[in-house]
Amino acid sequence: MKNRYKGLLAVFVMSFMAGCGPSTQQSVVVYTSVDRIFAEPVLQRAQEVLGIKVIGVYDTEETKSSGLVNRLIAKRNNPDGDIFWSADPARAAFLKREGITVSYEPPGVEAIPEVFKDPDRYWIGFSARTRVLLVNTELVALGEEPLSIFDLVQEQWKGKVAIANPLFGTTSFHLAALVQVLGEDRVFEWLDALKANGVHVVSSNGEVKRQVASGQVAVGLTDSDDAVEAITDGQPVRVVLLDQSTSSGTPLGNLILPNTVSLIQGGPNPAVAKNVLDFLVSVPVQIMLAESCAQAPLTPAVPVPDSVVVLDGIVSMEVDYAACATILEGIMPRFKEWLEQK
Repeated sequence: MKNRYKGLLAVFVMSFMAGCGPSTQQSVVVYTSVDRIFAEPVLQRAQEVLGIKVIGVYDTEETKSSGLVNRLIAKRNNPDGDIFWSADPARAAFLKREGITVSYEPPGVEAIPEVFKDPDRYWIGFSARTRVLLVNTELVALGEEPLSIFDLVQEQWKGKVAIANPLFGTTSFHLAALVQVLGEDRVFEWLDALKANGVHVVSSNGEVKRQVASGQVAVGLTDSDDAVEAITDGQPVRVVLLDQSTSSGTPLGNLILPNTVSLIQGGPNPAVAKNVLDFLVSVPVQIMLAESCAQAPLTPAVPVPDSVVVLDGIVSMEVDYAACATILEGIMPRFKEWLEQK
């Protein structure tokens, strides 16, 4: 099975190479908040295929996305990067509003659903993770796990739930999306109930994964790539997709987290940067990310391993990603206040 996917990847890469001339004298700097273990092989492949030196600038796990965004803003008058590859669309939408990025539509992305692309093409989504509940199989019997985010505040889960710091990364985006869908008051009522129920707030999604896998907690909210990594490592865990059904009305659904790429305004090498961006959103890279970290391709009908959660098979949360970016910016002080409250 794996060789089949590698064979398809080789065919796609050879096709891409046929349309790209070498440009060994230039380099492109890619700021990325995607985990280095997954992003670096993609950037290395881009360098091999395109003949362009591709340099990755990575963020720490604890300050995922926010650190890079702050650096890009600080360097807006003298940018040293060409591309921003974000692990979620909120930061890409924020940089658009700040005038840090420019509009660009790569060839071949017409098939990607419009919800995963900025209407003005300041960012393009191409592969996606999902927010999931990771469950320790030794502590929670099959069929007894929470089925909704609202189940996490029940007495039976007191002291047994972990979430990552809400000031950073996809946890902050998840909460902003919930605010957009449910309203600020309801979300903070839920957060307060979580705190009253003894939720463990840890440094990162990776730490959530580690605490669930080790049995320090029974369940934790994290991202699908972290969950698949734990499963692949043979940890006693399973994945639950939350809010897939309801007794009345439309279920809340599971949040989809597309990767996005954007061109940086005034970047050092805009012409060759477009070649690298074209490669990043291509089918070969979507296959690479499906194989390495179980991300779901956003281009339809791309073959994926069995470990990938196919988006057609789940109820997704209906969110406006640009609106989430605006909410995220405004809600940060309240997240900080919630975090610091005893």
